[in-house]
This record gives sequence, structure tokens and C-alpha cells, in this order.
Amino acid sequence: MPAAPPPIEIGGHRFEWGRRTYVMGIVNVTPDSFSGDGVLDPARAADQAARMVAEGADIIDVGAESTRPGHAPLSVDDEWSRLEAPLRAVRAAVAVPITVDTSKAGVAERAFDAGADALNDVRGLLGDAELAGLLARRGLPAVVMHNQRDRVFGGDVIADIRAGLRESIDAAVTAGVDAQQLIVDPGFGFGWEPVQNLEMVRRLGELRDLGRPLLVGVSRKSTLGLVLDKPEAERAWGTAAAVALAVQGGADIVRVHDVAEMADVVRIADAVVRPGSAP
Repeated sequence: MPAAPPPIEIGGHRFEWGRRTYVMGIVNVTPDSFSGDGVLDPARAADQAARMVAEGADIIDVGAESTRPGHAPLSVDDEWSRLEAPLRAVRAAVAVPITVDTSKAGVAERAFDAGADALNDVRGLLGDAELAGLLARRGLPAVVMHNQRDRVFGGDVIADIRAGLRESIDAAVTAGVDAQQLIVDPGFGFGWEPVQNLEMVRRLGELRDLGRPLLVGVSRKSTLGLVLDKPEAERAWGTAAAVALAVQGGADIVRVHDVAEMADVVRIADAVVRPGSAP
């Protein structure tokens, strides 16, 4: 297996890859989140984030625009109007790093000014040409995701993901971003058929050759619902299985809704897969 990527500092916290798996807690401030967990009230968002940190979250991810298929896109002003107060409340409530889940440079810049420490972009810096330059100027880390929506399948899931992520990395580096500041996400659930999503998890380790930390987001996704025949609210056990398999495949961060449960899953999976992390 390739050597672990070098550490990344996010919001004053040092993340050392390969020693353990980190947990990212999701705070959706949107009424149309696919998982139905959106919170619009700033106080509720802050309480949720604080609870997640107490349960074991290492990072909090805050987003205001749904990524469900067919969602109505928001303007920069509308997205920021929805995001600003909850983000500021979350920043005041937690000391762990905060990522802002957006694909718009105008939103990201305001979020950084309001206390966000890094970007989480489901378009992998390929949707807004100004995002990579913004990251370069700020010197901030980013999660870049491969998004298969609107792409033609080339016949091999991992080959397509690898090519898409390399495109994102190249766009970042061309704009002046240090590649060592990037975390990659294969994009589970974004434009893939269920069988392809499952193959992605099965073959996750093949993406280690990109030399970047891997973030995996399988929490409550529709593929799990199809396998289990269960709605979003009843997918915690399915998420647990997928998270454990992602850790086995080399995930460095797992992005989840149910932090307490998944933090336990990660600790056990790490104890098996990364013996040095066991007590």
C-alpha cells in the first residue's frame, strides 16, 4: 500500500493520515436535504454541531444548498443568506475545524471570513472557475469530489473517478493551490448506479495511488436504501456497514449524520485495520 499522505493542518488542527480515521459531522441548513435532517435555526445548528463534537466529530461540515438530484440551484446571495447565521452560530459553538459545503466562490469567500476553515466542493473545483484561485489566495485546504453527473461512463468506475479527481487536482495546482492541501472524495451517490456505488466501496483502496487523503460519504445514501428497502431515517445500520468497509478500504475521513454511532464503528474498524490505533 502507498505511504500515507503528509499531514494537513485545518483550522489549527493537525490531521495525520494513516494513524486513524477521522469523523466529519454533517450540519445541513437546508429545507430540502436528501436525508431530511436540515436545520434552519442558527441555535439548533449550533446545538447539533456541539453535540456532534461531544460524540466524536473531528470536523463539522456546514452546507446550505441541497445536493439531491434535481434540486433547484440557489444564487450566491440566496445561499449565503441561508448559510450565514447558522455558520456563525456553529463557529461560536465548536472549536474543531469547519468545512463549508459549497461550489460557489462567492459563498466560500464569505464563509471563510465568517470562520470556515476549509472548502468541501461536490463539483471538485470544476463548477466555478474562481474557486481554485480563491483557495490559492487564502492558502486553505479543500475536499474535492468527483461528480459523475453529466459525465459519460467510460466503462470502469475507478478509472473514471481517478481521471475526474486528477482533473480537479490539476485545476487546483494550475491556480496555485498546493496539492498537499487537497483531500479527495470519490463521490459515492453522485451520478452512479447503485451497483457502481457498491463497486466504488469495494475498490476504494485503488484510489490510494492518487497520493491524497480519502474522504468517503456513504451516510444514509439512496443506494443503502435500495439494498435495505428502508427510508433515510432507518439507514444507520446500513451506513455502519458501509463505513466499516470504507475504513477497511483506506478512508481517512468519513462524512456522517449519526456521529455517535459511526464514531464507535470507526474506532472498532481502525482497531482491526490500523492496529496502532487500538488502546
